[in-house]
Amino acid sequence: MTQVRCEVKGVFVAMSEATTVPLVVLTDGGELSLPIFIGLWEAISINSAKNKEILSRPFTHDLFLDIAVKFSLTFHYLQIDSIEDGVYYAQLVLSTDHHKEFIDCRPSDGIALALRADVPIFVDTNVLASAGQKTADLPPMVDLSTFLRK
Repeated sequence: MTQVRCEVKGVFVAMSEATTVPLVVLTDGGELSLPIFIGLWEAISINSAKNKEILSRPFTHDLFLDIAVKFSLTFHYLQIDSIEDGVYYAQLVLSTDHHKEFIDCRPSDGIALALRADVPIFVDTNVLASAGQKTADLPPMVDLSTFLRK
């Protein structure tokens, strides 16, 4: 399994006549973008982490990270390793006492945690090849923060 390091390009809302759906877009630094459609609360959490916002009360992802730190878990990276029938699958890689664990997670939760823990996000090259799109081919979308201000 070959992986490519990706960054969060942004959190957006794809808008069409039929629907309005939040998504996070990852980029490999080249011409490919990986759009992942997510829920609104996950979008807000990822956007908050991406913008390094400090909230008055912790989101669930902040709580999980605090618990992990208190119990000496080390975050290593997130890997998005497959897509089946339009559903992405990911694993958060953690360790404790030099024992590495791969924890199944939704990519949206993994991205929110990876950003907060400041660890890399990797995407399998097969996932990028099958679901990646050229930026120009992405659906019409607006930045989440702009959408929420409307």
